[in-house]
Amino acid sequence: MNIAIILSYDGTAYHGWQTQKNAATVQQTVTDAVASVLGQDVSVSGVGRTDAGVHARRYVANFHADCTIPMDRLPLAINSHLPMDIAVSGAAVVPDSFDARFSCTRKEYTYLICPGRIRDPFAISRSYFYPYPLDVSAMQQAAAHFIGRQDFAAVRSMGTPVKSTVREIFTCSVDSVGRFVRIRVSADGFLYNMVRAISGTLLYAGQGKFPPDDVRRILDSCDREQAGPTLPPQGLYMSRLWYDSTPELDAFHLAEEWGAPGGLL
Repeated sequence: MNIAIILSYDGTAYHGWQTQKNAATVQQTVTDAVASVLGQDVSVSGVGRTDAGVHARRYVANFHADCTIPMDRLPLAINSHLPMDIAVSGAAVVPDSFDARFSCTRKEYTYLICPGRIRDPFAISRSYFYPYPLDVSAMQQAAAHFIGRQDFAAVRSMGTPVKSTVREIFTCSVDSVGRFVRIRVSADGFLYNMVRAISGTLLYAGQGKFPPDDVRRILDSCDREQAGPTLPPQGLYMSRLWYDSTPELDAFHLAEEWGAPGGLL
């Protein structure tokens, strides 16, 4: 059977999602836990890669295996073999054609910035501490220029070669949530470090390094040097996922509104 699991994780201790030699990863940790529970080799595939230090509030993976454990009990069984910074919250049998990555029609990432003169030690690994005030209104105006189908070469890092740097961003917003500035970006796909570079560009707009409307010029230039910096990984979360043709996952609130990590607000 094809089983989808819903999980979340704090990525601080991991070298990203994807299995690597001689490095702790979320994928390998989850794979080992599932294999221990089921007593068989499994191949766990995820909705996408997250880099070292990046977190996931919502994440979906799937694997094919024989399983006699009821789906409402499977998360508890897997969690008993997982470290405390990874948790499976749901499981469902899905069609054989389902693939966590290719069946996903839309993803959202959230970036959290914690501006202020004094850093919060309890938020330092889950947000980006920025010791200056930010103009959230200017950041909101700048964010509007990212929406739409266009070339995002100016806000990506060089990594795995891609055929095209054109993507469609459905939403790009900035707001204040408690003491955090929250940036949310949803799209049909993302380039390497795209959200972290968008966040750095919005940070520059909020700092007054360029006016919000300059984002249009930056995007049109397709020049990475024109945009803002790639912000550090600890502020980034995979936060929402859409699976339009998989009703088996509807009960797990993959598109539920989410603010900031528990305990940080």
